[in-house]
Amino acid sequence: MQKIPRREFITKGSAALTGLAAFFATRHAYAFPSRPGEEVVKWLDQLPPNPVPEVIKNQLVWEDLDSWVTPNDKFFSIAHFNRPVIDASTWKLEIGGLVKKPTTLTLADIKSRPRQEVTFTVECSGNTGLPFFNGGIGNARWSGTPLAPILEEAEVLDSGIEVVFWGADEGEIKRADDVKFKQNFARSMSLAEAMDPKNILCYEMNGTPLPPDNGFPLRLIAPGWYGIANAKWLKRIDVRGQRFENQFMGRDYVTLREEDHNGETMWVETSVGRARLKSAPARVTRTGNDYRIVGAAWGAPIDRVEVKIDDGPWIPATIDEADKAEFAWKMWSIDWPKPAAGEHTVTSRAIDTSGNAQPAMSDPWIAKKHTYWESNGQVTRRIQIP
Repeated sequence: MQKIPRREFITKGSAALTGLAAFFATRHAYAFPSRPGEEVVKWLDQLPPNPVPEVIKNQLVWEDLDSWVTPNDKFFSIAHFNRPVIDASTWKLEIGGLVKKPTTLTLADIKSRPRQEVTFTVECSGNTGLPFFNGGIGNARWSGTPLAPILEEAEVLDSGIEVVFWGADEGEIKRADDVKFKQNFARSMSLAEAMDPKNILCYEMNGTPLPPDNGFPLRLIAPGWYGIANAKWLKRIDVRGQRFENQFMGRDYVTLREEDHNGETMWVETSVGRARLKSAPARVTRTGNDYRIVGAAWGAPIDRVEVKIDDGPWIPATIDEADKAEFAWKMWSIDWPKPAAGEHTVTSRAIDTSGNAQPAMSDPWIAKKHTYWESNGQVTRRIQIP
């Protein structure tokens, strides 16, 4: 990905453009809540109808974004198979595979263990990669118990290298060789990744039990990973001695890219895993003839966000620093005083604390990607100013 020096905001342009950028960068303490009298101006590029509403529910409507934490009833959910209805009183979690002490835990057992909370913005790795899908994201406070001590107590054998998280959701798989079989959803990560102290077995979302669509009664929350890795409706955690491949690790949720090696094109396939640096304009608001652009940035520790209107310079946005949560999105805003009438484009890019910039759509990192997963290119929206 492109590197941008920390203090480099505008590398080219006249003094007039530089002055314009400074004018746009008027500071505001908070992006939310809305200011009195503000009116939201709808984007011109509205999404086409969702063709799979049974799979994707509750997409975020960016113009409606008015809170840092996404309410449970507005949080997106995705089901790859069915959406299981689970009786918490009889539900159990099995811990097995290559461990010395296999165990079974009830929900009461898990809730009696030390509690841990993390605020984490979950994004589907297909978000913004399909024409009808740009709202597969939400921010919540997730509560549960750390995963690592449970694995430690199970005493993983030396031969155990991979941890598989099995969900209760199930469906039929048909392979290319015409073999059909019934399978539960499952995702895996290495033992070292699973032992990250930030991972929790989560039973609460924003202070209430997990909603049925978001994994009740228990799900994995792995801060910093795409949504697919945060397995829902958990029923079993299995330690294995080899890398795990299934529909959702080796055949689907696989990103295909062209890479250049000494003038030769190499086609590289990688399984979707950790989240990538990203930002998006959320909404434009109007107060009289003055406008404000508000958005969000996530996926990495955010240093700054820059906004471009039409083909103008990159303008530094103000980041709302009210909450320092490490894995939560950052809200940003800029003033747009008295814009010219007509159609305009608004583009944002995030820069992380290591100087990595969210890539442009023309960047080889995006342009040479041939699947819609991990679509973290710069997002451009269209707006009409009367």
